Amino acid sequence: MSTEIRAKTVLPADRQPISMTTADGLRLVGELALPESGRPPRATLICLHPLPTHGGSMESHLYRKAAWRLPALADIAVLRFNTRGTASEAGQSEGTFDQCRGERFDLAAALEYAEFHDLPEVWLLGWSFGTDVALVHGCDPLVRGAVLISPPLRWSTERHLAAWAESGKPVVCLVPELDDYLRPEQARERFAPVPQARVLDFPGAKHLFVGYTEQVLDAIVAAVAPEVATPLPDRYEGTVVLAAR
Repeated sequence: MSTEIRAKTVLPADRQPISMTTADGLRLVGELALPESGRPPRATLICLHPLPTHGGSMESHLYRKAAWRLPALADIAVLRFNTRGTASEAGQSEGTFDQCRGERFDLAAALEYAEFHDLPEVWLLGWSFGTDVALVHGCDPLVRGAVLISPPLRWSTERHLAAWAESGKPVVCLVPELDDYLRPEQARERFAPVPQARVLDFPGAKHLFVGYTEQVLDAIVAAVAPEVATPLPDRYEGTVVLAAR
């Protein structure tokens, strides 16, 4: 049996809605997608979404595609959730948007969930606003490293970058050529204090990375599970089939 991959194809995985409670008493909604049939994940992505005041949520298109594909294609667990005050098809998390302050409790709740459920090799996957949440609040002993998509460095300061530099944890930045906030050369300059940081250019791409799903997924997998062959086989929409394992 095989599955042809289309834009809206949801590949097999063990998916479950989750609820997390923050230290300040808010209930957050989310989803955990695991490799099916009890296969152990190679790594875990905790997804931190773009700015909710501009439409960002756990359903933002790159995160939705990551959850639909990566458990099956790369044995990667994907934990995505709505930060405080954010609503999507999965539901609304309690609280209100707090400009990268109270969101530290949201990330802490996700890390606690991952630790309690023995999810391995935890990486933060931040996108736009989510990259600031990762850099400001995510340099935690449980975290293996961070993948940052379109980092604006709006709330992140030199102090936060210094903490990541000192930690030695890998930081991979996916920076579109035509970004609205920080373009590749600017990103290299800003991340220069973090010697282990790598900036990957995406020619022609803009902040939202529309039309670049496969390239972004390849870069994420190469960062968190380099033992998986990249480019990933069998993941381009409408061109190949994925044989069931």
